[in-house]
Amino acid sequence: MGLSQNVAKTDAVKRPGLKVQKKQNGPAYVFMSPWLFGMLFLTAGSMLFTFYLAFTNYNLLSSPKFAGAANFHRLLTDSDFWIAIRVTFIYVIASVPVRLVAALLVAQLVSKPIRGMGIYRALIYLPSMIAGSVGASIGWRKLFGQNGPINSFLHLFGIHGPIWLGNPATAIIVLVLLNVWQFGSEMVIFLAGIKQIPGYLYEAATIDGANTIQRFFRVTLPMLSPITFFNLLMGTISSFMVFTQVFVITDGGPLNSTLFYVLYLYQQGFQFFHMGYAATLSIVLLLIIALCAGVLFWTSKLWVNYDV
Repeated sequence: MGLSQNVAKTDAVKRPGLKVQKKQNGPAYVFMSPWLFGMLFLTAGSMLFTFYLAFTNYNLLSSPKFAGAANFHRLLTDSDFWIAIRVTFIYVIASVPVRLVAALLVAQLVSKPIRGMGIYRALIYLPSMIAGSVGASIGWRKLFGQNGPINSFLHLFGIHGPIWLGNPATAIIVLVLLNVWQFGSEMVIFLAGIKQIPGYLYEAATIDGANTIQRFFRVTLPMLSPITFFNLLMGTISSFMVFTQVFVITDGGPLNSTLFYVLYLYQQGFQFFHMGYAATLSIVLLLIIALCAGVLFWTSKLWVNYDV
């Protein structure tokens, strides 16, 4: 029997198998179709249309007009754009590390086998579910109002509290605290990681004479490094895209001290009807986030250990 005959025989054997396989995969494609439709038309399609709008002048009331790279050139001379960049980076750098540290320390505390711990964990996680809502943002604004509960509490100790939301130096602090307050999601992920650390590692460290702090830094932190990296990456991305809290609490004020990037993008697109310029801002934001994520992935080689 020649080689061609063997190939033909092999193909003849495979063809029915492929048909059966395609028939078996049919229901899977049907169930995947809503996701595929959303991915192609709502996500990929929107991204391509945004990329197109970035090179046009479009005010939502007339057809887009091709403008070349004018929107990108405008960025370089737009002082509010650079203010938004500066404010957003300050917010990310100030809030993300503090939020991670708070989540890790609280996860370490709630990992102890104490009666009723499930209730404590649920109460700690609760802010992360509601803090991004409009209602929680309004409550936060009331909390830090000039005559709000925070200043009333400080007054009990003879401290005259600042005008938190009316002072450019303190307004962003309020928003950073609100972001840190939402550490529940990271806490749950850290808690799951702590529960997966083998107990014999702590026993070996104890036998070697390590105290509680040494066990935390020599065992817990290295074992949690992949989880820490994940939380750091997700926290950084979400902090770059914060909008609701800023829009409700300060709306960019006072004196543009809380003019966050996404808020500025929203103002250009839906308040000033510069939709083409807003599309350009969104592309630049995508590039900034991608660059930061790339830097985090690069630095992860230095401190994340997937082998432990």
